[in-house]
Amino acid sequence: MRSLFGCESETSILESAVKIDPSRSPFMKERIGVIYEGDSLQDLLVNVATLHVPGETFKVLYVKNGSVKETFERRRAIEREVGLQINGVVDLQQPQRLYGVMNINGRWIFGDYVEGESVWFRHQQKPNHYSTALSTRVARAVVNIAIPDPNGVKVIDPCCGIGTVLVEALSMGIDIVGSDNNPVILAGTRANIKHFGLSCEVKFLDMQNITNHYDVAIIDLPYNLCSVLSPEEQLEMLQSARRFADKVVVVTVERVDEVLLEAGFEILDRGVAKKGGFTREVIVCRSRIPSYTV
Repeated sequence: MRSLFGCESETSILESAVKIDPSRSPFMKERIGVIYEGDSLQDLLVNVATLHVPGETFKVLYVKNGSVKETFERRRAIEREVGLQINGVVDLQQPQRLYGVMNINGRWIFGDYVEGESVWFRHQQKPNHYSTALSTRVARAVVNIAIPDPNGVKVIDPCCGIGTVLVEALSMGIDIVGSDNNPVILAGTRANIKHFGLSCEVKFLDMQNITNHYDVAIIDLPYNLCSVLSPEEQLEMLQSARRFADKVVVVTVERVDEVLLEAGFEILDRGVAKKGGFTREVIVCRSRIPSYTV
């Protein structure tokens, strides 16, 4: 919420002027683009009566939320009341436009309705897996934290592993490339990307040899038994990242604050993803020391 909207909500509803496709996030269910609002249902009906929908069929959905509970019969009645006010053709089966109506603690809103699609869930069915890879759900959230607005942003995942982050980013239209210093895994990485009809550059490349510059780097620090990094190795990786990226989002299972600061970063925000007894920290950083390309 902080990354995409710049604010948080303590309830299941967030009101914002920022327009985000709810399919971008595993944590968003639906969106209403508010057209009209009223202090009562009758006020709302008066406003909705001015709406004309020429050339398109429509359907009205009552959107449930935790603040007000209505019976099934009452919800259907409200949908009919609102739909009857609209100047257009109703189609309950395959409407060209969907409208949502919602009661938020007595305040009524109406607008274009979009339901989120669980794109990340489909990506669980990739042909190649890696035991320590991020879940698709967490990977998609990390991408959104790193790149809230993808327009004109160039991104790299320099420890891309089996490509979980790459697939999530590419499915959202983000300009991303991947690299890894483990050549054995990269055939599976490319196969995973191709499996979903996506494409991007994936190179066998050590972070220290990256010469291009990127707006954002997403780094899931290696941590399995075969990839235990010393603080010195972590520092070397992060210093390399600061050289080729302006903003870095680090995913880690251990505390790396001191290493990040020593590498020349300032920490802007952080969050924690938990699954059972396993915890990952997501840290948003930017360089506090000018970077130079030689």
